[in-house]
Amino acid sequence: MEESPQNDLDAASLEKNDPLQSTSPQISINEFSCHCCYDILVNPTTLNCGHSFCRHCLALWWASSKKTECPECRERWEGFPKVNILLRDAVEKLFPDAIRMRFEDIQQNNDIVQSLAAFQKFGNDQTPSAPHTGRGNQHRGGGFYSGVLTALTGVAVVLLVYHWSSRESERHLLVHKAVARWTAEEVVLWLEQLGPWASLYRDRFLSERVNGRLLLTLTEEEFSKAPYTIESSSHRRAILTELERVKALGVKPPQNLWEYKAVNPGRSLFLLYALKSSPRLGLLYLYLFDYTDTFLPFIHTICPLQEDGSGEDIISKLLDLREPTWKQWREFLIKYSFLPYQLIAEFAWDWLEVHYWTSRFLIVNAMLLSVLELFSFWRIWSRSELKTVPQKMWSHFWKVSTQGLFVAMFWPLIPQFVCNCLFYWALYFNPIINIDLVVKEVRRLETQVL
Repeated sequence: MEESPQNDLDAASLEKNDPLQSTSPQISINEFSCHCCYDILVNPTTLNCGHSFCRHCLALWWASSKKTECPECRERWEGFPKVNILLRDAVEKLFPDAIRMRFEDIQQNNDIVQSLAAFQKFGNDQTPSAPHTGRGNQHRGGGFYSGVLTALTGVAVVLLVYHWSSRESERHLLVHKAVARWTAEEVVLWLEQLGPWASLYRDRFLSERVNGRLLLTLTEEEFSKAPYTIESSSHRRAILTELERVKALGVKPPQNLWEYKAVNPGRSLFLLYALKSSPRLGLLYLYLFDYTDTFLPFIHTICPLQEDGSGEDIISKLLDLREPTWKQWREFLIKYSFLPYQLIAEFAWDWLEVHYWTSRFLIVNAMLLSVLELFSFWRIWSRSELKTVPQKMWSHFWKVSTQGLFVAMFWPLIPQFVCNCLFYWALYFNPIINIDLVVKEVRRLETQVL
């Protein structure tokens, strides 16, 4: 009878010191064992197939096999596996001492620590798929989101068909026709493209049947007298300035997107993709290699002088070849450094009256690309990878330069049909693709927060 209390104390002490016996006999630790290490589950991670493993066991399996599949049944998992929080909390409450001992062993194993870090980095680089974003996220706003994409795709297809059906008219643009061969109607068309003010003189040029040859002989004095009677000196200067450019080129210089594409098909395709993937390098290219014809009109459009007034039309800005002031350069460099896509959006905004739908697609695309760039910077900041920024910038520069050189070498061999397809795809379908990328980035952020 005296040994019974002592035996009870020994049994209680043994039960306290042995973590495997720290729970009721009805619940065995074997019921919560990992199918890889056959020990108690630590940070249990449940896959799509239903099997659960220690997170570090799954990381070691992934590091050794580089396969995204279940170690037991070989079924591929979708997205990136998450810790089963309910199962983890239950195991930690039932077997706290065993979990503590296993945590200590894991932290002392460098191979496991490195595998876990690499596995988590792999997960951060992955886009979470639908099963891991939760059923609520799948249905919340899904109808509206798919409806917006469908509507934008429909508009893009209509615009693509329209431009594709009218592609033969590019050959008949004035940018391809010698000025001496212009008809009176074509002279009026050239005049009206100088700005809304030019419509005041439309009937006068038509009544005199001014063709291309006659246009080349007209002087400022003749424009100021009857029958033309252009009394405004600024209007006469604008007409004469553009006429000098026509005389120098022999054809009409490009004054909108489609004319620029018709004259420079290769450069327009290059700029469209360069300004999308690397706007800073694209604008630097314009400054170095196309300063007068493209860069000066661009900077005068997005950074106009205050004294120019808000009523100046886009063509007048396009013809402005003055050197930018320091104030313009300061505004441009600030936007160039921090918001390069805003420069493209502001330029497209000024062309809304000329390119109604195309400008809107460009503006939306610029906004989406700005958001994606912010997500990229946030990802670098959150992962403490600021030291890798110079290396990534150099890699990006090398990649863009190599691609540009490759395209330049093989450009004469690329069919015009392929170039047109790439051009219209980048113009009208890239915004739709970028909407999907932004939504995925938002869902990725929500997943990380949760």
